[in-house]
Amino acid sequence: MLIKCFGAAPQGIEAVIVTIEVHAVPGFEFTLVGLPDNAVKESHERILAALMVNGYNKPRHTLTINMAPADIKKEGAAYDLPLAIGMLAAEEEVKTVLLERYMIMGELSLDGSLQPIRGALPIALCAREAGFKGLILPAANAAEAAVTEGLEVYGANTLLEVVRFLNEECAMEPTRVDTQALFDQLAFTSDADFSDVRGQYKVRRAIEVAAAGGHNMLMVGVPGAGKSMIAKRLPSILPPLTLEEALETTKIHSVAGLMNKRNAENASLIVQRPFRSPHHTITDVALVGGGTNPHPGEISLAHNGVLFLDELPEYKRSTLEVMRQPLEDRHITVARTKTTVDYPASFMLVAAMNPCPCGHYGENNPARPCTCTPAQIHRYLGKISGPLLDRIDIQCEIEAVPYDQLRDTTPGESSAVMRERVLKARAIQSQRFADSKLVHCNAMMSSKMVRQYCALDAACDQLLELTMTKLGLSARAYDRILKVSRTIADLEGSEQIQKQHLLEAISYRSLDRNTWAL
Repeated sequence: MLIKCFGAAPQGIEAVIVTIEVHAVPGFEFTLVGLPDNAVKESHERILAALMVNGYNKPRHTLTINMAPADIKKEGAAYDLPLAIGMLAAEEEVKTVLLERYMIMGELSLDGSLQPIRGALPIALCAREAGFKGLILPAANAAEAAVTEGLEVYGANTLLEVVRFLNEECAMEPTRVDTQALFDQLAFTSDADFSDVRGQYKVRRAIEVAAAGGHNMLMVGVPGAGKSMIAKRLPSILPPLTLEEALETTKIHSVAGLMNKRNAENASLIVQRPFRSPHHTITDVALVGGGTNPHPGEISLAHNGVLFLDELPEYKRSTLEVMRQPLEDRHITVARTKTTVDYPASFMLVAAMNPCPCGHYGENNPARPCTCTPAQIHRYLGKISGPLLDRIDIQCEIEAVPYDQLRDTTPGESSAVMRERVLKARAIQSQRFADSKLVHCNAMMSSKMVRQYCALDAACDQLLELTMTKLGLSARAYDRILKVSRTIADLEGSEQIQKQHLLEAISYRSLDRNTWAL
């Protein structure tokens, strides 16, 4: 007897169908093939325990199970449920009529209860694209998978529930999620608001420009000036995620296993832009992704959102350098001996750092003088390479807030007001790049687009030429200045880049100045 049931194997943020073929002949042996890892091989013991606890006998046949395609590695315990169903069908304990209509995934406990799995959303999308009627998986993953329209998603708590459903002994209600209601309920909800920020008008303007164009930003200033506070409020002025962006972001968090924690709060879809803030002790692999069994790194978990690196020079230089290619390409390819996976990594990089090791260089406060030598300052700043700085569009110095501004009880401009201006600028960019599927904001423009949309008149061209010559800027910095100028013009509703727009963009290249720091 040959039985077939179906599961899926996550590959990057997508999934491919896995056909589980169970061949039963007289005997008492068990063989599992198809490139399973140790966790899958151990499923035999978990399945036997779950079957016996739930009143089933040990298999009375020699079972040979093949997990096809055999050249794709099968990882994790999520195959427990389809393997168990295949074994029961081979023992004629489960009807085979419905097996070809449903994809089945889930991890079994020894008592037969189902534990949550990773990658539920990519698996659901794979099931829909393959034409399956529905997907059966643990109840903890049902809300996440149910955002896939056109697919019936059934959440089960135990192996017995699945068996009874496939035997048509009981009915299960498919899980339904109102995606639009999720967007309406959760969009723009944030406890952090720019009205809490006192003073810092220059930095507020710079971060508004960054949000309006999707530009990378670096804040340099003394400790306690509000760098982290401002960065954490950036998501409150960013445009809302589109449904396509929300699905892509959710897929990444799903394969990383982070949606299981969200599902405890009954969240099935990420509708707010991610804000990731890894500690400076993070490793290269944890930042960009990879490992023996590749998983998304922080740059992919920040996809469509913000990656905030506080105390930037404290990160290992090698760790920072691995970000250079993803910052340009907006994706990361992880290659291993037997597999290659591609993760999206289109994020806004926002970083903060002190001007020197003690943090007080340039601060006009006799009570806190800088104690660093010129060599120490150069060494400290030298931890950030020139090529990485080239990829940061906006470099802004931030000073300590004066006492009179700290005492001021008048609320600052709110995030809602700033967001309105950002949304208007983004609307202009959406119309500008309507014919391009890969470009959504000014920061994503190619060099060809920069020449097309960032044309300068003679006076502006002369000004930029003088700046490039005097500061010795690179060709990449040239493009960055033009992109920021285009964003500033969009904020003002100007079709052409004016001189004041270009001057403001040039002012955001603080670390390119020869006079900076010494």
